[in-house]
Amino acid sequence: MIVPFAPAGTTDISARLIGQWLSERFGQPFVVENRPGANGNIGTEAVLRAGADGYTLLMVDASPAINATLYDKLNFNFIRDAAPVASAARTPFILVIHPSVPAKTLPEFIAYAKANPARISYGSAGPGSTLHVAAELFKIMTGVDLLHVPYRGGGPAIADAISGQVQVVFIPAPAGIEYVRSGRLRALGISSATRFEALPDVPSVGEFVSGYEASTWYGVVAPRNTSSTIIDTLNKEINAGLAQPTLKARFAELGAEVFPGSPSDFSRLVVAETEKWAMVIRTANIKPE
Repeated sequence: MIVPFAPAGTTDISARLIGQWLSERFGQPFVVENRPGANGNIGTEAVLRAGADGYTLLMVDASPAINATLYDKLNFNFIRDAAPVASAARTPFILVIHPSVPAKTLPEFIAYAKANPARISYGSAGPGSTLHVAAELFKIMTGVDLLHVPYRGGGPAIADAISGQVQVVFIPAPAGIEYVRSGRLRALGISSATRFEALPDVPSVGEFVSGYEASTWYGVVAPRNTSSTIIDTLNKEINAGLAQPTLKARFAELGAEVFPGSPSDFSRLVVAETEKWAMVIRTANIKPE
């Protein structure tokens, strides 16, 4: 199971949780291998070029749905070349502001931002990152003008939001919960369609901005032409694992909610997300570094 990112991130941990479960179910090892680089494109291409025998799988996040439009020349077409196996989990972002910003609610923040165009800055993990496109979708749907400050990773962006160097950031829920609870950052909204169980008092952004939704998700894909028997067998076992309280609790510790479904469900998600982020990337004229 290839992870196209460095070890210890949520994608990597998700792969190890699923891989361990599958090892136990099938009685044979599922080895996780990290192949980071090019925003996930290197590891992704390696899997999509592998044999369609069920022995090489990819644990993927939302990056391919963004990269499809972000990069002009990829050596693969993810929708064409990947065979979705199963979605596993999803994680929302928390729209947070520095406490110095004079807004207590999302409507107050939107009004404040509109009264101060281009004077409020937001941090991201770099051009085309999930944090970036989530914020740009927010800008498009609300009409606010925020200044983008890209960083080389989410950690520095979060650190500067805490210090007040930037005023806003869409922070992954696992990384943001404690900062919100401690009062170092003020939560205005959850980016998922519904409220987040760990922060039940924080409304979803969609409660004020109709139709807004942005989250990152994790799932398993295989190379195209992998037999439906193999895909269906893997999907059945992964969904069985996601139904187990122990595995659900492990994902909850990551700030993620399990997200079971059929291969066709996962395929529809990938297509819909690719179309959504294509609109955002083109509208905001986002270019890779």
